[in-house]
Amino acid sequence: MPADASRSARRLRRFAALLLLLPLNALAWGPQGHRLVAALAWDDLRPDVRSQIQQLLANEPDAASSDDPLPAIANWADELRANDPDLGRRSGKWHYVNIAEDDCRYDATRHCPGGNCVVEAIRAQAAILADRSQPQAERIQALKFVVHFVGDVHQPLHAGFAHDKGGNDFQLSIPGQPARPDGYGSNLHSLWDSTMLSMNKLKDDAYLQRLRTIEVPRVSGAGLPPDSAGWAESSCKLVLQPGFYPLTPSGKPAHKLPADYVTTWRPVAETQLRMGGEHLAEVLNAALAKPR
Repeated sequence: MPADASRSARRLRRFAALLLLLPLNALAWGPQGHRLVAALAWDDLRPDVRSQIQQLLANEPDAASSDDPLPAIANWADELRANDPDLGRRSGKWHYVNIAEDDCRYDATRHCPGGNCVVEAIRAQAAILADRSQPQAERIQALKFVVHFVGDVHQPLHAGFAHDKGGNDFQLSIPGQPARPDGYGSNLHSLWDSTMLSMNKLKDDAYLQRLRTIEVPRVSGAGLPPDSAGWAESSCKLVLQPGFYPLTPSGKPAHKLPADYVTTWRPVAETQLRMGGEHLAEVLNAALAKPR
């Protein structure tokens, strides 16, 4: 094997091994969903906050050259598993919280020991971002985490059941998609992460125009710490709605995706993306507004 090919193969093996070390429910929305949340947030940022973000990201590849730098950093926290495995492991539990077994009522002691869940991670990273006495590198990292985690908490299965790892263990076969030898090719978590969105076959700009038409409650004047617990509880309540977990006509779990599932639930996923953008703008405006 040529040396370059050998090195590439070793990198791929290391990357695969790192994936196995991380919690299965550490990914949400997929790259496009996170970019959309970030871009929606940019719409609602104050001019002085936009300026602060541009200054913080002035030396970040891709972000610095864009009029809207947030989508360029939106997936940084998921890419840590390959780019910074140690930080990726330490932050793995910050992407989700499991509260569906408790009727979606968040309790920090029960659900987030040591602050290791998405609810407390949003609060902690927003506080670092807002603290101008912190080193700039820490604030830049906090900005990247906040942009990503606010997206995560609006993916319902990132606030779902522990027993099935946020839907990762609920296997699905999706009509028109390749199946594995076991007859399945996907799972409920993956369906919500990206498959339902990608079925639209829309590029980011077109999808943004679609999402901007969705009416959601406007956020005004909220401060820090952000209401990340409330966002998680609202996301979780979707998981408990009838039909969120596909069922057969007899009421048993349906591991073949029902024909009407996507048309029923994709509008809900899109509303969650829209709300994610609203809430991310809320956090960033509160954290980065110039002191009066």
